Amino acid sequence: MLTDTILEDARWQEVDLDTLAERAAVAALAHLGLDPQDFEIAVLACDDTRIADLNRDFRDKPAPTNVLSWPSDERGAALDGAVPDPPVPGFAGMPEELGDIAIAFETCAREASAAGKPLADHVTHLMVHGVLHLLGYDHVRDKDATLMEGLETAILGKMGLPDPYNG
Repeated sequence: MLTDTILEDARWQEVDLDTLAERAAVAALAHLGLDPQDFEIAVLACDDTRIADLNRDFRDKPAPTNVLSWPSDERGAALDGAVPDPPVPGFAGMPEELGDIAIAFETCAREASAAGKPLADHVTHLMVHGVLHLLGYDHVRDKDATLMEGLETAILGKMGLPDPYNG
């Protein structure tokens, strides 16, 4: 399996986060021409309290957020809108670690409800978003954001989900 999910909050079982995370990560890597068998990602399924602590500790922002990611290597492109270099695959039986993702139940549920979207669809989008961050994509600069959002929309579309930025 590409993802290894640690359930700190049992409410994540309601949406079967193990399956959603795996499906989203596989779809993101496959869309970019990467073999999911060559990589691994750790996923922490937590609550708002835990993610607020992580957000404070790693980003100096003491508030809950929906998803955080920690890439194992810096892969971001130097030029705004450029495609990051792809990660080097691991060896047979030793997949390359892409990094870690943490996702918070209450914030995700609140955002999905406010947008009138199924929680599973919103979580799938956030997992694709987190995986793209692990691969060096970002949304701080304008052209980077356009590139990343376009990839998210394309990946989710292939998964049969609507464009999260249009509607």
